[in-house]
Amino acid sequence: MGDRLHTGWGACPATSRPIGVLATFMEAHVRSTGSSRRRIVAAFAPLALLGTLLIPSAAQAAPAPLRDAATAVALGAKLGQSSAGSYLDRASGRMVVTVTDEASATRVRAAGGIAKQVKYSGAALDAVTAKIAKTSTIAGTAWATDVAGNQVVVTVDPTVTGAKLATVKAAVAAAGAAARLEHTAAPFSLKIAGGQAIYGGGYRCSLGFNVKTASYYYFVTAGHCTAVASTWYTNSGLTTSIGPTIVSSFPGNDYGIVRYDNTSLAHPGSVYTYSGSQTISSVGAAYVGESVSRSGSTTGVHTGTVTAVNATVTYSEGTVSGLIGTTVCAEGGDSGGSLYAGSVALGMTSGGSGDCTSGGVTYFQPLNEVFSTYTNLSLA
Repeated sequence: MGDRLHTGWGACPATSRPIGVLATFMEAHVRSTGSSRRRIVAAFAPLALLGTLLIPSAAQAAPAPLRDAATAVALGAKLGQSSAGSYLDRASGRMVVTVTDEASATRVRAAGGIAKQVKYSGAALDAVTAKIAKTSTIAGTAWATDVAGNQVVVTVDPTVTGAKLATVKAAVAAAGAAARLEHTAAPFSLKIAGGQAIYGGGYRCSLGFNVKTASYYYFVTAGHCTAVASTWYTNSGLTTSIGPTIVSSFPGNDYGIVRYDNTSLAHPGSVYTYSGSQTISSVGAAYVGESVSRSGSTTGVHTGTVTAVNATVTYSEGTVSGLIGTTVCAEGGDSGGSLYAGSVALGMTSGGSGDCTSGGVTYFQPLNEVFSTYTNLSLA
């Protein structure tokens, strides 16, 4: 090929005023002889100076409310072991940064954020996650950090029973208050099916985002889709070819890249919303509390909220880590479909539990991981 996907390695001081009471006292008592006046002024001059230095001006500005997620993430990173992450407080529209000590809380408030003091640092929760993963990487399980709750949440589906369930319960119990166990009503599954949209290997998936290099156009979809097909088509009759699978990363990750070899096909820089389209202009990192939309070929567009980042799910086909957890529903055939927030591309549909009738949870492969791995890719 004339063009290759390149892999990237790694990525005003406070004004003040005199104390009014002290000034009045001095004026009332300095009405005697010149010498006594000098003595009183000399005696109170240090106090007047002290008042000038310590009393802040009423005009001193409060910090602007922190509403930018990237700034909150950077602040949490600077706090290091003293923070366990950040999230959006949807009621106020401000970012909350978790802290483990008052000094860090002061820094967060000075930056305009809401400081929430918690028991466990991010490193402590990561250690809990690592211990749980050693014994509980079982098909039908998932885990992620609940930043607001300051816990690792381990979820099991109905297929985890008997000794396997007992193993998971023991791992969660060993973590004490740092972890909790939840159950989902439906099994975790990859959202792949036979039908329409993009077709390959006897399955139907959904196109995520169109991307390009200097020489070719591609689209990104789910890795568990590209793992089962080497060539992709626009129709179920497999008469209109799109092109070949170039990259397939699953399990571990869940993304795939397909090249457009059919030059008659359009590859717009937008997401189809089934009532129109949404222009995509940038790639971003999802954050907890963010409002998001998902587009897929089975169920169209659905919305929800990000509940976790860096989540891990063990499907029967394998374990995938680094996922975005959401309250958005999805069904078979929605795999690979777009997760976005306005004009910002976030990820591609991986899998989850439930459906769009009863509700459920869905996990997404972050798109920015693809861009950081293949550094010559850009949005179409």
